[in-house]
Amino acid sequence: MVKRVEKDAARWREILTPEEYSVCREHGTERAFAGEYNANKEPGLYVCKCCGTELFNAEHKFDSGTGWPSFWQPSNPEHVLDVEDASYGMVRTEVLCAACDAHLGHVFPDGPAPTNLRYCINSIAIKHVPTNEADD
Repeated sequence: MVKRVEKDAARWREILTPEEYSVCREHGTERAFAGEYNANKEPGLYVCKCCGTELFNAEHKFDSGTGWPSFWQPSNPEHVLDVEDASYGMVRTEVLCAACDAHLGHVFPDGPAPTNLRYCINSIAIKHVPTNEADD
């Protein structure tokens, strides 16, 4: 079980940039191919930008060609929540941080084996922690 992180909207606005707030707290999306981690191939972990909860391992990252960082599984399934998203006239599965409810992106059933999942994540919602720092 992940430890909950709760803050009111005013506190999140103090902590996050306007762009981070838009994506993480208002369920926005960054432009394709604009995020800093789309092409990142460095080993390490990806943590929630809002609360620091570990979300994805770089070992599970793959190039989906979509313009967003993509992973075939979370590092710990208990650290992410899948929620039905019926916005924009379609039904998708939204991915949230289980600790703070930050909007991370969406998950689709068109990824590689072994899970056949593609966690399509906004770079602005995560932070890469290189392996040497993650081990500390």
